[in-house]
Amino acid sequence: MSNVIEKTTRSVVDWFNARTPGLMPAYRKHMSEYYAPKNFNFWYYFGSLAMLVLVNQIVTGIWLTMNYKPSAAEAFASVEYIMRDVEWGWLIRYMHSTGASMFFIVVYLHMFRGLIYGSYQKPRELVWLLGMCIFLALMAEAFFGYVLPWGQMSYWGAQVIINLFGAVPIVGPELTEWIRGDYLISDATLNRFFALHVVALPLVILLLVVLHLGALHEVGSNNPEGVDIKKVKDDKGVPLDGIPFHPYYTVKDIFGVGFFLIICAFILFFEPTMGGLFLEYDNFLEADPMVTPAHIKPVWYFTPFYAMLRAIPDKFFGVATMGGAVIILFFLPWLDRSPVRSIRYRGLLTKVMIALFVVSFVVLGWLGMQSGSTVQSWVARALTFYYFAFFITMPIWTRIDATKPVPQRVPEHD
Repeated sequence: MSNVIEKTTRSVVDWFNARTPGLMPAYRKHMSEYYAPKNFNFWYYFGSLAMLVLVNQIVTGIWLTMNYKPSAAEAFASVEYIMRDVEWGWLIRYMHSTGASMFFIVVYLHMFRGLIYGSYQKPRELVWLLGMCIFLALMAEAFFGYVLPWGQMSYWGAQVIINLFGAVPIVGPELTEWIRGDYLISDATLNRFFALHVVALPLVILLLVVLHLGALHEVGSNNPEGVDIKKVKDDKGVPLDGIPFHPYYTVKDIFGVGFFLIICAFILFFEPTMGGLFLEYDNFLEADPMVTPAHIKPVWYFTPFYAMLRAIPDKFFGVATMGGAVIILFFLPWLDRSPVRSIRYRGLLTKVMIALFVVSFVVLGWLGMQSGSTVQSWVARALTFYYFAFFITMPIWTRIDATKPVPQRVPEHD
């Protein structure tokens, strides 16, 4: 029986190979013969988890569009219909809304791993730049999706964010009107945001993900030691410190996926709003242009940048600061002048600077959720100053910081 199954499988595989001759070479290049460093650790789960959440967002988004109506008069009611009357609609909606937050959690952790292990350094500058383009597209995708439920916070959050473009010199008012598609946020705004969220930006993100992975597999993955495994190979050209991505890391990633899904399931079934972090309570009320919420704030993954915006009294400079906080991340490969990649071989100065950077980013996120008192505004200004100082002074402190010798090969750990 096993011989019959084996022969049938081989026949099917041969049939496909004869008609798609590039399929197996691509599989070998990117899976079975793609040699990844053998010392990947916990931090290397988040790339595959980001792919998992992306698939979840696309699949659940397709199901939601089957009952959602992109109309200012019907959008909120259609979401309520999904939640109350569509079979398992509440689960699909919460999988999508929770998935958005989980997407940013894994992406932020993925970016942090790149920061501590120097994954943006030569020859991986393009990998980092494409990753940052994904992050930028993801922010736009999340904003457009946040408007679609047409709740109070959706409406007023869109009002605040779109009006920020009015700070652009000369073309600001025309640009704002062009984004809205009307003189006010209306049916036209919702329709174009729906088109961008469902069709345009997912295509852009998928293309960028393919390019990101392609660029990564051309230069090879970094590792916690920052050692280039391609320098030491055997007679067949196989890196001595590398192992095939499949099956070794696919199995490892499956374990991480299982643990991650347990956490997601716990959130979905017990605390889908996460106390207002993932879904604000005001967004369970239908949008009303005549009633302004007491405290307008974006969802948590935008709050660090929102805190920077509010910290600057001038509208134009506030918008420039918020935008600059994202744009400056693109220049990280050229700002870091350290001769070593990994934080394991860097000195105390780098570790302190990165630790303070993480603290400042987290506190800015918390401040962005608050009402914005005078004291909070001054703290936000100080942390915003440090955020930019971290990058602007990076060429100095990465160059003068003490470093340890980097081994030629990946060390063996007990």
